[in-house]
Amino acid sequence: MDIPVADGAACEGHGGAVPWERARERARGLGARSRVPVRDVPLGGALGGVLASELRALVGLPAFDASAMDGFAVAGEGPWLLVGSQLAGAPVAGLALGAGEAAEVATGARVPKGTEAVLPYERAEVVDGWVRGDALPGRHVRWSGEETAPGERVLPAGAEVGPAVLGLAASLGHDTLGVRLPTVSVLVTGDEIAGSGLPGEGMVRDAIGPMLPGLLAWAGARLERVRALGDGFTDLGEALATSGTDVVVVCGSSSKGPADHLREVLRGMRAEVVVDGVACRPGHPQLLARTEGGVVVGLPGNPNAALVASLTLLVPLLSAMSGRPDPTGGLARVPLAGEVRSRPDDTRLVAVRVSRGRADPVGHDRPGSLRGAALADAYAVVPPGWDGGEVEVLRLP
Repeated sequence: MDIPVADGAACEGHGGAVPWERARERARGLGARSRVPVRDVPLGGALGGVLASELRALVGLPAFDASAMDGFAVAGEGPWLLVGSQLAGAPVAGLALGAGEAAEVATGARVPKGTEAVLPYERAEVVDGWVRGDALPGRHVRWSGEETAPGERVLPAGAEVGPAVLGLAASLGHDTLGVRLPTVSVLVTGDEIAGSGLPGEGMVRDAIGPMLPGLLAWAGARLERVRALGDGFTDLGEALATSGTDVVVVCGSSSKGPADHLREVLRGMRAEVVVDGVACRPGHPQLLARTEGGVVVGLPGNPNAALVASLTLLVPLLSAMSGRPDPTGGLARVPLAGEVRSRPDDTRLVAVRVSRGRADPVGHDRPGSLRGAALADAYAVVPPGWDGGEVEVLRLP
């Protein structure tokens, strides 16, 4: 019995696989249809999300008149009589300056009422309790709200939450942010997979699990958990049904061998299969489906093939789910150097370094090896039947 498929997802490429660019379009389309809900999360968990609404200042920035230098707050013309001090974080003791008076202040401290300028230590001279120096009116004081007024709109909805945004939100009084941030769980399948140490006879180290957290963060998603499974049908079905995340990534089990149960499990879940195989090398046996609980992405078990599949389906899906641009784009088409052969029916992804207006293959890009990807900064997208010239390049994280 055939797995249910989305309209137009049936056999259309060589061997029934979906053409590479069409597969990416379907991933983006499914992501747009599966837009994640807005979640109010603590600042520490909002990194990589997209703001669901505009960010406004809950307090002004600065929140009070503060010294920008270590030195002396002064009022009027000098010399100034030293009448007190104010350190950063110390309670305000009601100190106020009249004309001809000064108070010692630390950087970031609230300046006394009446302050007209701050005279830095290096420009000041103190003799018998009197401060002398050249203080320019308004200098070295951060006036309340001069950078950002209370209630001011500082970022629009849809802005990506990076480290600077988190710091800005904290400085403006926010403890949480409302963001769209897909959650992901990863299932690494295979009886032959070792999670640590030197693999024994017939075993291989898991190279895909360690690769995915950084890739998911780059795509604007939050990894919830990584779980190792054997090749059992029942365990895979239970793990998919109880993931509790927006997306489940299944590493291995996406091919059609005797230990690859993903298709059968999805059939039992009555999943909508959007992509079943992609006409590309490496990475042909990849899969994209939607279930009642979320989205499932099947990656090949070979590490380089899994990375190609991630950039083909997973990254476009996740970026569309939160409404952010696909991070693999942004590089212009460039000439591809070296001896590179195209395939008659499949798109070929070749690890390259892009410099001086061209892409140079780095080699070492067999399906089971990440050595080429580790040396590269992009994949060159070599379409079927390509006979030289410029190619699209796909940015690597």
